Amino acid sequence: MENDSFYDRVYWVVRQIPAGRVTSYGAIAEFLGTKGSSRMVGYAMGNSFKIFPPVPAHRVVNRIGLLTGKHRFGSPNLMQEMLESEGITVDDDQIKNFKELFWNPAEELDLPL
Repeated sequence: MENDSFYDRVYWVVRQIPAGRVTSYGAIAEFLGTKGSSRMVGYAMGNSFKIFPPVPAHRVVNRIGLLTGKHRFGSPNLMQEMLESEGITVDDDQIKNFKELFWNPAEELDLPL
């Protein structure tokens, strides 16, 4: 993984997020050792729709559980619908029970270098 691009490393992490759980741009950045680069993680999510295998970008939200990337899904409600199909409740573009559903890659994964 050490020779992979930053985006490839982000996509690897996002593919590890279990259905029904969410993480934040910042948690991914921190896990990858690039704390402060949450915006770059967001850019990676914006480009993830053309990546194979698919990247579950709908499971990545901002630090307080807001669906800040929903405009990238082509439909204003698609991100919310995808989360709800996994049992996640979203109200007014914010994930309910965000703290309970939060998946922290630093606690769940070992970085394969």
